[in-house]
Amino acid sequence: MEADDQAERNALLGALGAQRRHVLGILEGLDDDALRRAVLPSGWTCLGLVQHLALDVERFWFGAVVAGNAEIIASLDDSNGAWTAGDDVTAASVLDTYRATIDLADRVIAETPLQAAPQWWPVELFGDFRMDSLRQIVVHVIVETATHAGHLDAARELIDQRQWFVID
Repeated sequence: MEADDQAERNALLGALGAQRRHVLGILEGLDDDALRRAVLPSGWTCLGLVQHLALDVERFWFGAVVAGNAEIIASLDDSNGAWTAGDDVTAASVLDTYRATIDLADRVIAETPLQAAPQWWPVELFGDFRMDSLRQIVVHVIVETATHAGHLDAARELIDQRQWFVID
């Protein structure tokens, strides 16, 4: 791997890692009830959003699309059930799943050339839209994770007025 590719990979992983830490950090200290409380009219919860990031973002994009892992592809659920963490699912297990999918994603990113085409592409979901490389997918996931980190910021402020980053 060329030095430029490694520097770019490190920059992308750094940006993605910062957003992942934001997601986990803004939720620190919330109890189970708060993590399951819907505070916006759409009804999503902080716990459901983290589950979405684990299953629909990290697992989907890196495990299925980039790596083409047949077991992950077979387990994908198009019902959008990832946004809901049932009462039988503990908050700790959702957060652990998110951390585990991050580890899987980081391994895939480390082992895949940035210019590599996806191993699997769900045309039935995306039609003519396509991302052509790991590089594009990592940027997409950075943006999606950052967007959801912002959603969590708003939810956390509504729950207990805590803010992630405040400039005085």
